[in-house]
Amino acid sequence: MTPRTQSGFGALAAVVVLVLLALLAAAVVRLSSGAQQGIAQEVRAARAQAAMRAGVDWGLYQLLRGTWVGCAGGKTQDLDLRADHGVWVTVSCSLHGPFREGQDPATLLAVEKKVYELSVVACSAAAGPCPNAAAAITSSYVERARRLTVSPD
Repeated sequence: MTPRTQSGFGALAAVVVLVLLALLAAAVVRLSSGAQQGIAQEVRAARAQAAMRAGVDWGLYQLLRGTWVGCAGGKTQDLDLRADHGVWVTVSCSLHGPFREGQDPATLLAVEKKVYELSVVACSAAAGPCPNAAAAITSSYVERARRLTVSPD
């Protein structure tokens, strides 16, 4: 009687190894895709932050030296920075006051101070103004906001 040799065990082991390698490759692709999406979201957030800071500078210039002197009745301006940063910026200004603060030593009258509130919102919406509630439901929406209280006197 001749002993029978077993065959097929090597093929089964090769199939198992190939399946495990395919699962490992799929996991690597999925992790890589998630990392790329996270990095893209961080880039959008950095652009929105830079655009918000530019909006603050622009609003302060308009308030203190430019066309918004007095902010009478409140002012709002949308800045379309989609070509440069891919974001919209909405800058609003409103007057609070005037308030009386201290006394003028020469006239002994109360000193009046004007206080302005500057609100700046930058968002990654396809169309303005910011904030954009319709675009906020998308995973690529990013928004940065800042409020300032300014007394130019």
